[in-house]
Amino acid sequence: MTESKGLFKRSRTVLREILELQDASAIFNTQVTVCGWMQTIRYQGQSMAFVELNDGSCSKNLQVILDKTYADEGVLEDAFTKGGTGVSVQIQGEIVESPKSGQLIELKAKTAKILGGVDAKSYPLPKKALTLEYLRTLPTWRIRTRTMRAVQNIRNTCAFATHSFFQGHGFKYVHTPILTGADCEGAGEMFSVTTLMHAQSKLSDIPTVDDKGEEIDFKKDFFGKSVSLTVSGQLNVETYAHAFADVYTFGPTFRAEHSNTSRHLAEFWMIEPEICFATLEDDMSLAEDYVKYCVNAVLTKCAGDVQILTDFYQRQYTTAKKQGKLPKDAQPPARLLDSLQLLVGKAYKRLSYTEGVELLEKEIKEYRAIVITPEEKKAMKAKDYKKKSKGKHVFENPVFWGCDLASEHEKYLTDKIFNGPVILYNYPKDIKAFYMKMNDDNKTVQAMDMLVPGIGELIGGSAREDDYDKLIKRCAELKMETEPLQWYLDLRKFGSVPHAGFGLGFERLVMLTTGMSNIKDVIPFPRSYGLCEF
Repeated sequence: MTESKGLFKRSRTVLREILELQDASAIFNTQVTVCGWMQTIRYQGQSMAFVELNDGSCSKNLQVILDKTYADEGVLEDAFTKGGTGVSVQIQGEIVESPKSGQLIELKAKTAKILGGVDAKSYPLPKKALTLEYLRTLPTWRIRTRTMRAVQNIRNTCAFATHSFFQGHGFKYVHTPILTGADCEGAGEMFSVTTLMHAQSKLSDIPTVDDKGEEIDFKKDFFGKSVSLTVSGQLNVETYAHAFADVYTFGPTFRAEHSNTSRHLAEFWMIEPEICFATLEDDMSLAEDYVKYCVNAVLTKCAGDVQILTDFYQRQYTTAKKQGKLPKDAQPPARLLDSLQLLVGKAYKRLSYTEGVELLEKEIKEYRAIVITPEEKKAMKAKDYKKKSKGKHVFENPVFWGCDLASEHEKYLTDKIFNGPVILYNYPKDIKAFYMKMNDDNKTVQAMDMLVPGIGELIGGSAREDDYDKLIKRCAELKMETEPLQWYLDLRKFGSVPHAGFGLGFERLVMLTTGMSNIKDVIPFPRSYGLCEF
C-alpha cells in the first residue's frame, strides 16, 4: 500500500514495505531507518546478535544483524546490553540478501538506539507458551503477542472489507444512536442510562412517582424519560432506508445479559444493512455475498496471519494431547486456510426452517443422534449414559417444530449434514420479532438465519412488515405498547415500500475468520457479566 501524497510522511521505513515486496532484490544494499519492538534477541558470542523486529505493519518479522565488527565502535552497545523482548528500538542500516532459508532479506545494523527499555523480571509477558486463558487476564498486554496481533489484524481487515463491500454497492453509511428510548428486539435485557444516581447516591436521593417509593420518576431524569443503551440500530436505520433505499450501520451495541459464556459479550459491534424495494431472497443473497467478500479479503490480505493462527492451534492441540487433556477421539484442528476456503468455494445451502427441523428429527429417528437433557444425564449412571450415547451425537435440547434451534442444532446442520454454511428461512412467528413480514400461512414469518460451521448463527435477518395495519395487528397480538414506537410504525403510513435487512454480530464474523472459539479473544477490550476493566 503506497502512502497518499500530503503533509504527513514517516521518517522511517515501514517493515511491510520491505517484507512484502514482490522483488526483494530491488532493495538490496539500500540504507533504511526502521523502528519497532524486539520480539526476540539471540546472542552469538560477544560481538554478534540476531534480533527479530516487528513494527505492527505486517505479520512477518525482520531479522536484524547486530554485528559489532560491521558497525562503528560502541554504537551497538546499548542494544547488546539492554535488548530483549518488548524493547523498542530505532535501527539504521543496510538491507542485504539473507543466507538463511525461509527469508529473502535481513538488515545489517549500522546504528541502534533504544527508545524504550524493558525490565525483563517484571515484564508481564514471560518467555514461554501463553494460553488464551492467561492472556485474557492481560487485556492491555496481549496485543503484543503474535497470536493476538494476527487476530486483530484480521478484525481490521474485516472492518475495512465491510465498508468496501457496502460502499461498493452504493449503500450509505448511517451513524445510528447509542442512546435509545425503544427496545428494538423486545428482549428487555438493556442497560439503563440515568443521571438520577451516582456512586455516592443514597436511595433517598432517587426521585419516585409517589411517596411509596416503588417506582422511579424518570420524568426528572436527563431526558425526561427512561433511556437505555441500544441493542440494535435497525429501527433507526430503517428511517434512512426510506430516503436512501440502501443503507447500513456499523457500530457498538449493548445487551445486559447475565451470561459469561464463550459466546456472549455485553458490548459488541453490529453490522445492519437495510435494502428497500427488496425481498427476503434479495436479503439472503446480500448476506451471502457480504460474508464471502469479507472471507476473501482475509484470504487475500492476511495470509501470514492465517498461518500464524493455524500454527498456534496446532501447538495448542499438541500440548493438550501430551498433557492428556483431550478425549481419546479428539481430532487435530483443521487448517484455518481450508476452513476459510470452504466458505467461499460454493453456494450456501438454503432450506426452510421446517425442512431443517425435519432433517434433525430424521437424524434422531434413525439413531445417528439422540436427545439427552442435562437433567436426564444427571439422573443416569455413567455406564448407562455411555451405553445409550455410544456411536451417536448427543443433543442437550429437544428438536421439534416451533422450537428456537439451539447452537448445537445449528452446528449439526452445518458441520455434520451439509459440511458448510446453511441459510434457514421462514421461521415460526412465535420465536421471531414483531417487525418481520408474515407469510400467508399466518404461522411463519419471512425470517432467515445464516448458520456457519463451528459457530452456528452468524446472521439473522428478515423481510420487514411494510403494511401499517398488519404491523399494528401484530403488535396487539404480542401485547406491545405502541406509543414509544409510533415513529417507526408511521414509516408504513407514508411511502412504505417492501424492504428487508439483517444483523451480523461483528465479533462472530471475526471468530469465523480467525478460528477463535471464545468471543472475548476477538475484541480488544471485552465487556461481559462481571467484567469491565479499563
